[in-house]
Amino acid sequence: APLISLVVPAYCEEESLAPLYGEVSQVMTSLEVAWEMIVIDDGSTDGTWQQIRDLHQADQRVKGLRLSRNFGHQYALLAGLANATGRAVITMDADLQHPPEVIVRLLEQWREGRQIVHTVRTDHRNLSILKKITSRIFYKIFSSLSGVKLSAGMADFRLLDRQVVDDLVGFREGGLFLRGLVQWAGYSSSKVVFESRERFAGKTKYNLTQMLKFAWAGI
Repeated sequence: APLISLVVPAYCEEESLAPLYGEVSQVMTSLEVAWEMIVIDDGSTDGTWQQIRDLHQADQRVKGLRLSRNFGHQYALLAGLANATGRAVITMDADLQHPPEVIVRLLEQWREGRQIVHTVRTDHRNLSILKKITSRIFYKIFSSLSGVKLSAGMADFRLLDRQVVDDLVGFREGGLFLRGLVQWAGYSSSKVVFESRERFAGKTKYNLTQMLKFAWAGI
């Protein structure tokens, strides 16, 4: 059984998956641990699913889930968590904005006893001012209204212990907002700061309207 599961939601990311796998494989080989990488095709309209199949043929540790339509990032993450078998599960995006080398630091914190290891993003220099401002405003409003403290820059790039994963999968939430649920769950946690990269290929799938919908669902 793998010690580490990596859960990667992907929507129209055919160009990014092979480079992501290459970097992840290199990091995990250096750590000398058993691992699996679960890629969730969230209703892609390009060659994402074929790319997942090709990676699986080359390396059986790569596994694929194909959703019947585009359910959205949060539900793709949940599908991956429900199928992950590792003692620790790391969720990360497919576009390489979440650097795989940070995995080493996440595992260090986990081995020191943390059951949740959050990441906090320092914004890339090319990130728009609008994105920076709206993100900070959202976190302040969310923390104030919900009583769940979220730091600006928190991402869905995190490590979860098996116990936390089992609890999250048992929730039956509408308007799923894992970022808040993970913090609300109350397990011992820590934070790792990382500098985000530029997207490897393609364009972001999150426009302003989608960001507002996501924020509203969370609140």
